[in-house]
Formats: sequence, structure tokens, C-alpha cells
Amino acid sequence: MRNYFLLSLPLVVAASLLSWPKGDPQQPYSVDLNGKLFSQLQPCKRPDIAEELLCGKLEVFENRQAHRGRTIKLNVVVVPALEQSSKQEPLFDLAGGPGIASTQAAAFYATDVRHFLSHRDVVLVDQRGTGQSNPLQCPHDDSPQHWLSEMYPVEYVKNCRQVLEQHADLTQYTTPIAMDDLDDVRAWLGYERINLFGLSYGSRAVQVYLRQHPEHVRSVVIMGVDPPYQKLPLYHARDGQRAMYLLLDECASDSRCNAAFPQIKQELARVLARLMRQPAAVNYLLPETGKPTRVEIARDVFAEKLRALMYAPATSRQIPFIIHHAASNDFVPFLNAVIPRDRNAPDFIADGMYLSVTCAEDIPFIDPAFAARLNKSNLFDNYRVAQQRRACSLWPRGPLPNDYHEPVGADAPVLIVSGYMDPVTPPQWAEGVASHLPNSKHVIIRHDAHLPDGLAHPDCLYKLIVDFLNQGSAKALDTSCIEQMTPPEFQIAPKR
Repeated sequence: MRNYFLLSLPLVVAASLLSWPKGDPQQPYSVDLNGKLFSQLQPCKRPDIAEELLCGKLEVFENRQAHRGRTIKLNVVVVPALEQSSKQEPLFDLAGGPGIASTQAAAFYATDVRHFLSHRDVVLVDQRGTGQSNPLQCPHDDSPQHWLSEMYPVEYVKNCRQVLEQHADLTQYTTPIAMDDLDDVRAWLGYERINLFGLSYGSRAVQVYLRQHPEHVRSVVIMGVDPPYQKLPLYHARDGQRAMYLLLDECASDSRCNAAFPQIKQELARVLARLMRQPAAVNYLLPETGKPTRVEIARDVFAEKLRALMYAPATSRQIPFIIHHAASNDFVPFLNAVIPRDRNAPDFIADGMYLSVTCAEDIPFIDPAFAARLNKSNLFDNYRVAQQRRACSLWPRGPLPNDYHEPVGADAPVLIVSGYMDPVTPPQWAEGVASHLPNSKHVIIRHDAHLPDGLAHPDCLYKLIVDFLNQGSAKALDTSCIEQMTPPEFQIAPKR
């Protein structure tokens, strides 16, 4: 995975939810195989889940408008409700990225947040272009330098397009098309109304579904809110710089962090200036052999990787330590944070799907002159806009509805959650979305970033979501425990 915009909650925070009550691990699913839902699906097993799941594939036309030609088999996994006899409307989890497979979250729901399943099926659908729904994965090498390259090298994009166009029309993987797929799945499984959950890009997908199929929505939960009109990644640098300065100010006000790194802002400026003059050439020790290999770290790549580390409190609290060591030309902490130990593991974001979405829905609507002015003299510069504009000049562009970039309005109850420290979707974006949703409630978690990984008391957030789903309203929610969600300590020494 490179430096992507948006991620998926279950993949990142499951390990931090150990305090969430998991229910009786001996209680099996009570699956009524006579219902319509279960006539469409077959029992299936996964090695990381004790109970049986329900799996199936719904075939849809790749070109929904033409209604002919190539088809896609949408991969569907249902984690069944624990109590089928008193079952309520299901929860559909829409993954982030764009490009993450929703079905990867099955273990998260079956184990870590089992209370979500008390009276609801959880439905996971690999959006077209992800997972097992005709995935748009781009081939790449497994060298350490791959993780330190530009986001979208020209030859990488050209090769990816050439490979994928052998089995996909890359103009047919936009969010509006995918949300009509999702409604087909809803009808296929026999649900009249559904609850929707979406984090990051998943929140955009939820909003698009809400606009296109409002009659089938009971309630909505969105976190790290991405409006369809945000024009990614136009504001990445601005919002990232805000979050970075908030983080470094917190370090300065923390006695341990300030004592360890008293000149942290100045050190960041020095590192970026030095890398601007000349990229750093350093040794990286290969985990599999312990042997060194030479890698190069460019200024924009270093900055972008730091921005990505701010997505979760657990990784953001490493940043002062990383900056401080980099200021002394020690990039080992940086490399350990951004190069995965298992470089052969498949990317969990499909790059081709990411490009098909953003090259249709965002990049064409960015004024490059405005972007250059907006991001001038920014810590993160105009790097992301330049990278993605160049990539999209090499990628086919899908069609959009005329009203795609209009705000979404609806009467459905909506719970909106933002992290105050979010470097990519700070609370102001959620405020704009909330202004068009009269039955919404916006909750801001002071120490949260884009993902709540690493925060104390994450069970508070998930209890809040379950309470909202049970009540079907956000008006009377008790949000007092949110104040208990505090961040981890800053890292000031090497990890053991």
C-alpha cells in the first residue's frame, strides 16, 4: 500500500478493542436457513472465525447502463445476527480506501465487536474493483524502495492500466455505479431497509447511497467524513499541516515529549530543507536477511509518509521521535514505520480502483492554479495534487451524475463522528455535511485522528454506535464517555 487517502476502520483498530465486551464466546449463531436471506447464500468458514458465515456472489453487469456485455460477481459475506428470531434491520459496512475489500472486516464483527450482532446481520460486500469483486490490483515489485517511491510513477500507472484493461472497463468503477450494485445486493438478500456504516471513503459511499436510495435507509453512521464535493486530494496539504502543528503543539505541552524533543518544529523544518536540497541515501536492513540495502528518501515522500502516520493516534505519537532522529540523519525509525516487514503481502487497497474513483470524481474538478496557491509554502506542498493529476492524465475517466458534487440531504437519522486531530477529514467537513441532514448529531473526539486506533476506552465509541442503531435516533445519545478517550503517550525511546 502506498500513501492513500482513506482507510477502513475494522482493519486498523481491531487490535485496540480488547476492552469491548465480546459476548459469550460459546454462544453459536442461531441461523434460520429457511429465510430468504439464507436461500441466496451458502454457509462458509474462515480460519480466523469460529462460527459459520454466509457467503455468496451476485452477478451484475459491469456496464449497468448498457445492461449487456461483461459481468462482475459481487462477493458478499454476511455475519449472521446472534438472535435470528428477534432480528432487526441489518448493518451494511462500506469500506474505505477507496479500494479496500469490505469482506476483510468479517473477523472484526464476529469477534471484536460481537455486540453489533445481537439482533442484526452485518453485511459485507466487496465493492466492484475490490476483494473478490473483479479486483483492480496493480502489480508492483517488493523492493524496499517501492515503499519510498513517488505515489504514482508514470510507468507504474501505464503498466497498471495495460494489465487491468484486459479484464475491466476502468470507467465503470465509480461510486454511483457501485451504490446501485449495493442496492441490488440489498434486494437480492430480501432486506427492505438497512443501516449503513462508513468510515473515510466509506462515508462518501454511504452518502451517495443515501442520495440514490433514501427509501431503503433506516439510519446512518459515518466517521472521518468525506463529502462528495471535497475534491480529493485538494485539501490534503492544508488539513495535514493543521494536524501536524496540533500534534507538535501537544508534544510541546507534554513534559516528557518536550523534554525529549524541545526543538521539534525547528527540527522538522531542517529535515525538510535538507531533503529538498538532496534526497537522503541510507541503508535499510532487510528483515528477512539482516543485510543492508541502499534506499533513497526524497523530501516529498518523507513528508507524505509523515502525513499518513497522522491518521491514527497510535502512529501519530511516534512522529516527534521519527523527526528528531531524522534531524540527526538517522532514518531508521522512519524506515521501520513506513516499510512493512512483509513486503510480499498483497496490498489491501486496489490501486486501480482508487484511480478509477478519484480520476472520475475528484481530480478533473481541481483547478491546478488554485491548488498551487492554496498549497504554496505548505509543509506537504502540492505533492499529492501533482501526483494524482499526472496519474489521472493516463487513466480513463468514468461518467458522473450531474448532481454528484451537490451536498446530500435526507431525513434519516445520522450519527457523525470526527476526530479533532484528523489530518485528512477534520471536523469542518463533517459540519458541512451535517448542515444538510436535519436529524444528525455530530460528535467530535478531541484526541482522535482519522482512525481511533490507540485511544483509551474505544469501547465507548462502539457502545455509542450500538445505542444509536438500537434507538434509531441520535437526539438522546449519551456521549459523556467520549471525554475518556485519551491518546497514548508520545514515543520518546526506541521500541523494544
